[in-house]
Amino acid sequence: MDQFTLNLLFVGASFALYIGIAIWARAGSTSEFYAAGRGVHPVVNGMATGADWMSAASFLSMAGLIAFVGYDNSAYLMGWTGGYVLLALLLAPYLRKFGKFTVPEFVGDRFYSKTARLVAVLCLIIASITYVIGQMTGVGVAFGRFLEVDNTTGLLIGAVVVFAYAVFGGMKGVTYTQVAQYCVLITAYTIPAIFISLQLTGNALPPLGLFGEHVATGEPLLSRLDQIVTELGFASYTERHGDLLNLVLFTLSLMIGTAGLPHVIMRFFTVPTVAAARWSAGWALVFIALLYLVAPAVGAMARMNITDQMWPNGTQAESVTLDQIENDPAYDWMKTWSKTGMLAFDDKNGDGKIQYYNDKSAEMQERAAAAGWSGNELTINNDILVLANPEIANLPGWVIGLVAAGGLAAALSTAAGLLLAISSAVSHDLFKGQLTPDMSEKSELLTARIAMAVSIAVATYLGINPPGFAAQTVALAFGLAASSIFPALMMGIFSKRINDKGAVSGMLVGIGVTLVYIFLHKGWFFIPDTNSFTDADPLFLGIKSTSFGAVGALLNFATAIMVSRATEEPPQEIQDLVASVRIPRGAGVAVDH
Repeated sequence: MDQFTLNLLFVGASFALYIGIAIWARAGSTSEFYAAGRGVHPVVNGMATGADWMSAASFLSMAGLIAFVGYDNSAYLMGWTGGYVLLALLLAPYLRKFGKFTVPEFVGDRFYSKTARLVAVLCLIIASITYVIGQMTGVGVAFGRFLEVDNTTGLLIGAVVVFAYAVFGGMKGVTYTQVAQYCVLITAYTIPAIFISLQLTGNALPPLGLFGEHVATGEPLLSRLDQIVTELGFASYTERHGDLLNLVLFTLSLMIGTAGLPHVIMRFFTVPTVAAARWSAGWALVFIALLYLVAPAVGAMARMNITDQMWPNGTQAESVTLDQIENDPAYDWMKTWSKTGMLAFDDKNGDGKIQYYNDKSAEMQERAAAAGWSGNELTINNDILVLANPEIANLPGWVIGLVAAGGLAAALSTAAGLLLAISSAVSHDLFKGQLTPDMSEKSELLTARIAMAVSIAVATYLGINPPGFAAQTVALAFGLAASSIFPALMMGIFSKRINDKGAVSGMLVGIGVTLVYIFLHKGWFFIPDTNSFTDADPLFLGIKSTSFGAVGALLNFATAIMVSRATEEPPQEIQDLVASVRIPRGAGVAVDH
């Protein structure tokens, strides 16, 4: 059976499963559409949260970022897992105790202000839309490679699938679909990693293999990798090279951005009790850790395999020849991925070989001049590494098909969660909460589904015509969530003194400053050549735009506190509400599934 047919079988079977679950778990009420009837078991909810969180960025991009940068990008692992510790300890149980459906609803009621609720809706939509662009783009990349269709067609197919199970199933359908998607994506991620770990280290557990010995040389794997990359002029793999300030701020931005992302927070409204919300966050961390413990091994071993293929006789000998790339089946992955435009190799000096090295290194420039090289001749997009990994390691075709299904599951699960957060904000917080408060439950449910359909159309369009690279939009989403939503939730739960004026001022300052800072560095609305600064030459204290969310959050906290202290205290009933939210007793009636 050829590879294309295998891909179709794996992807088609997974899609049929998702749609079947959505039909079985179709939402019949607003409670089921927004919060799955508040009857989801903590283990099930933890698994669904894991799928909701482990997006195309986690599944497709993270290992690639670690592979080509090394230790410095361990901040992704620390920040994204640390965010769930914050959620479990500081947010999830209290938001569940409050007993509402959405984040803006909590903000509006806690700060007794329709304006605060509207600002929260705006922050949620901006953060979620920017995040979902990367997911829909990831769908197009995965489809384009594995189903051999163009990016636009792939996006449209993905949009139809999301529409089928998210619009009709709501949170209830999405929850159980995400459980299936978690099973698909974690299997697809770990099986290739086990194969490759066995090949390189003889250890079936990738996290242990990462610190084991390289079978071919008998050296520790990481030591061997350090030697190889430094011989080619790249920075050492296991040492920190960036400045400590940006590392700390970036990790903090990812942590509080995670704790402030509305599609993640919504998952904790679906469990029956406050205690279940805590357990859900704990289980989510366990399920996420299963992938995140493997990711560093995937990155390091893929970097080793790529380098070994490009220098089959060692980094001090001759590089791979064009003839070998054309005729050796082990290099078929390069020809296949070059068709997508995400990998390129070019014999610049016409010597019949492809030299892969860091042509910006002074030492390598001397070696290149002596050897007659004309610069690095291999370019790889970080986002393809996990998808290409089984092909690089020459694994069986069924593994490649499984990875295709896993990559799509990761992108689609997060896209569904984000779109549900957007539609809930529009229908429940904007229409029901602001414009038409007397609308019936049936009308609200219809409005939610229409909002979901419109959101899918917008997300698909932006995925086809993205305002920038996925990494840019994801950085913006985290920065916005960190600087606007997280501080409002924290102060709403733990401070009786923050009033409506302080909350609104804080959110507007946080989101405004962060938006401007990112646009100054990435370009206004990500339009090329409209930036005034770069992350290599930042505007303020050397802080990169990807790290600025933590600064925006600090400004949010400071503004809210100062404005609140300069104005009247919140009403006594609001202060009593804050006190009651922090008392861990019953939180509403569960609906048995």
